[in-house]
Amino acid sequence: MSIFEEILTANAEDLLKTIYKAGAARDKNERARRSRTIAKTLGLTHGQLLCAVGFNAVIRDLPDVTTILGYPNYDALAKTRNEYFMHDVYDRVGIKDILAIYQLVIKVPQHLQVMQYLLATRLRKIEERIEATVSSLVIERYKKEMRAVYNDGVAQFEFVDERLRNTHSGFRALLNEVVMIAESRLIPVGDLFYRDNILPEEKRRLIIKGFVPKHLVENRLEDGTLDPKERKVLEEQLRIMA
Repeated sequence: MSIFEEILTANAEDLLKTIYKAGAARDKNERARRSRTIAKTLGLTHGQLLCAVGFNAVIRDLPDVTTILGYPNYDALAKTRNEYFMHDVYDRVGIKDILAIYQLVIKVPQHLQVMQYLLATRLRKIEERIEATVSSLVIERYKKEMRAVYNDGVAQFEFVDERLRNTHSGFRALLNEVVMIAESRLIPVGDLFYRDNILPEEKRRLIIKGFVPKHLVENRLEDGTLDPKERKVLEEQLRIMA
């Protein structure tokens, strides 16, 4: 287990010992047992330290830890933690760290609730980086992260609903995101299939993956107001299913 994961998952006693020891290792006259100095002592980036401590399940009950790190209270620490989480694109907080955070926050209701707010900004920053650089490394990490968001239970209905409203996003195709959503079962497949903001090709992939039974396709085709493009796709897939 990495030092990041040890801090992220530590109990109250171990977390306090780790941070206190790293802070006390510095000269008492040095400006402080501040977070950047402690991060360096532990071999972490500043972002890693604040995300590991800030997302720890017991940090709200440990004012001594926030004080040692140089923050007046938990809210001040959480604000900086959030900035790193939302704006860092695998530079100071790596993909393994991000995946560890997701596995932890689903067990902490307060963190999971905050995560719904943080996720939208974080993903927008990652997608902006991909559009600007077309970096294959960032794309691969982004795919891993999104699989975790859906598979680990981090995504909630409101998050998914907002993603589906953005029909012009090319990232949905890059991720095969509608299939991820179907696999997560956050939205019943029948509801997902009948949505107008699911594109015809996305519905094709749902059918090909076996999520949509034949009778749902037939029922959808009975809609007289169905978009011609969708009708063509569904009729083609119905012939294949037959």
